Amino acid sequence: MNKVFIATSLDGYIADKAGGIDWLETFPEINTIDTGYQSFIATIDALVMGRATYEKVLSFGIEWPYKKPVYVLSNSLSSVPQNMKGKVHLLSGTNNEILSSIHKNGHKNLYIDGGQVIQNFLKEDLIDEMIITVIPVLLGHGIRLFGKLSDSLEFHCVSTTLYLDKIAQHHYIRNRG
Repeated sequence: MNKVFIATSLDGYIADKAGGIDWLETFPEINTIDTGYQSFIATIDALVMGRATYEKVLSFGIEWPYKKPVYVLSNSLSSVPQNMKGKVHLLSGTNNEILSSIHKNGHKNLYIDGGQVIQNFLKEDLIDEMIITVIPVLLGHGIRLFGKLSDSLEFHCVSTTLYLDKIAQHHYIRNRG
């Protein structure tokens, strides 16, 4: 099962035009409450992210935040820093080849992260569940969560939770029936 847990602006952006995510701090009090991230992480076996997301996490200058294996999709990276070995694994290929490789390692429930990776997985109908937290700020430009699709994909909203009377979190499951 491939799952997404991500925040967007009200107009559907996950980063500003420079790739920044400072706008996520518009309501810093959200960081003081449980919005379900730890419960979500408990349901996954590994993370799959693109190179840009990986490099953004590294740029935070914090201890590596993930306890589960992370697969970074990249055609340009050939190695990871020594302190990331065993934590981060580089992969390239088609999405199905990538998933096959990850599944062979026993990782079936995956957290899919990063705009381009999410868009590519959606293009091939490989996302089963999405939890999208909407921060009520309009960016007007930047990196969109959703891109063009050749066919529409139907999801069922199983819940919506309102945090701090201003931030909505929507939980969607892919309708495949």
